[in-house]
Amino acid sequence: MAEFLGNTKRTDYCGTVTEAKIGETVTVMGWVAKQRDLGSIIFIDLRDRSGIVQIALDETSDKEVFAKAAAARSEYVLAVTGTVRERSSKNPNIPTGNIEIFATAIKTLGESKTPPFEITDNCNAGDEIKLKYRYLDLRRPELMNNILFRHKVAKVTRDYFDENGFIEIETPMMIKSTPEGARDYLVPSRVHPGSFYALPQSPQLYKQLSMVAGFDRYMQIARCFRDEDLRADRQPEFTQIDLEMSFVDMEDVLSIGEGFMKRVYKDCLGVDIQLPLPRLTYTEAMERFGSDKPDVRYGMEIIDISEEVKNSEFVVFKSALQGGGTVRAIKAEDCVKTLTRKEIDKLTEYVKSCGAKGLAWIRMTEEGVASSFAKFMTEEEMAAILAKTEAKTGDVVMILADTNKGHVLSQLGSLRIETANKLGIEKKGLGLLWITEFPFFEYNEETGNWDAMHHPFTSPLDECLDYLETDKANVRAKAYDLVLGGIELSSGSIRITNPDLQKRMFNLLGFSDEEAYEKFGFLTDAFQYGAPPHGGMGIGLDRLCMQLLGADSLRDVIAFPKNQAAVELMTMAPATVEQKALDDLHIKIDVKE
Repeated sequence: MAEFLGNTKRTDYCGTVTEAKIGETVTVMGWVAKQRDLGSIIFIDLRDRSGIVQIALDETSDKEVFAKAAAARSEYVLAVTGTVRERSSKNPNIPTGNIEIFATAIKTLGESKTPPFEITDNCNAGDEIKLKYRYLDLRRPELMNNILFRHKVAKVTRDYFDENGFIEIETPMMIKSTPEGARDYLVPSRVHPGSFYALPQSPQLYKQLSMVAGFDRYMQIARCFRDEDLRADRQPEFTQIDLEMSFVDMEDVLSIGEGFMKRVYKDCLGVDIQLPLPRLTYTEAMERFGSDKPDVRYGMEIIDISEEVKNSEFVVFKSALQGGGTVRAIKAEDCVKTLTRKEIDKLTEYVKSCGAKGLAWIRMTEEGVASSFAKFMTEEEMAAILAKTEAKTGDVVMILADTNKGHVLSQLGSLRIETANKLGIEKKGLGLLWITEFPFFEYNEETGNWDAMHHPFTSPLDECLDYLETDKANVRAKAYDLVLGGIELSSGSIRITNPDLQKRMFNLLGFSDEEAYEKFGFLTDAFQYGAPPHGGMGIGLDRLCMQLLGADSLRDVIAFPKNQAAVELMTMAPATVEQKALDDLHIKIDVKE
């Protein structure tokens, strides 16, 4: 590759100069990562996106060239021409560590102020300052390589789906606002005062309409937007690998999805994964792990001990079971010395923050059994608990009870993760699996309504059609999620294409015919003109890259992310705008304190 800048022509990237070029004259361009002036000898580590190469000068160098090297400072941009030679002191930690470039010409292309933090991977600057100077942070090799890795994943994505007959179709960024779970980002219309576009939470409706249009297989690396609270694996704008397929059932979609994962692992990490991927139903995942996105790379599964304590006089267990609830436990192995009474008190406070009333526990010490509730139990009841949990010396058993089974399972699921993190439990394998048969409805305790767990276009399982109106809690959907290491990577479903069934589902979700038509009439109208059976899914590109790289946050794989307050600190967006712009949009600001 050759690039021109003035009269200087780049022949090589810094990280690509190897022993094969010894004796050749090359020109490289990049940033000064480090300059070491030893008096009669100067070394410069020159860095670009491909890596670092050492530049060398000595007493035999041209004086003007030597002076330019001596004047170079951290993050100066240089063009260097020189001869590739073998290094006398080799560095096995970098690809160019066996060679150096003996400089015969140096051109300073750009000077730099002293950076606000050191441009190295072990930089300990705070997140705020690094986000403010994100263009400098991105120069750090770790972040630079993350973005290059993301590019590779995106390329593999397009190659894979193209090879499998998918057509890339761009869908609009300004759409009609429809209820999809999170708040929309709204865009006011100047041409239509008082009306708003919404930024898409997903391309869901348009990709279904692409199926009605006859494209058969659609994919898109799509930008999506959700106005919701942020966390390590969530940003207000994100990227989704979106796909939809016609004339398919769930098995076809899962086959394409896991084939894609196999390809990504092979091409991007050199790892072969075995197919088909494991599957758990939603019910199995909740019963065993207390989560619909379980991390299955370690044990500590939930154990039902309701039968063992059904006759107990311990009021916590007794009241839960008499109220139709459950008593469940998790066992942490060989950790009794780590999970001291003080640490268990911390876990008790944690689980209370998740909604639990308290935490019962058993510590299997060398001196014997220590328990928070043993005095309320018979010896036989305690023995039954220990037998059911297979607890041995060194283990700790933690127990929750409640009249609401769902609360117990989710609280234990959270406690399981918190305990594993506290203990640093080894996680084995990839933890890549499908979760299937999600509930169609979920009960909203705040509103008293039944909402769609995924979205209202998800098809219920055929065997559930007979009791849609009478037993909403047990209606399961043709919905599926792909989970990787305890993170939801993808969500999808087989869609409803029968107009009568779609109307029925809208009614069950509380939409009147008029409301449903106002919000989704364009879709239901389309279904009356020959809609093929179809289904699809969306895979989070950001989350996929984060998990593949083992990164701690989505910010590590997004070039210009927002902070926890949804602010982009480099440009300080969002920001106020001039009054004239508001007047053009017929908007009046009324910010309440």
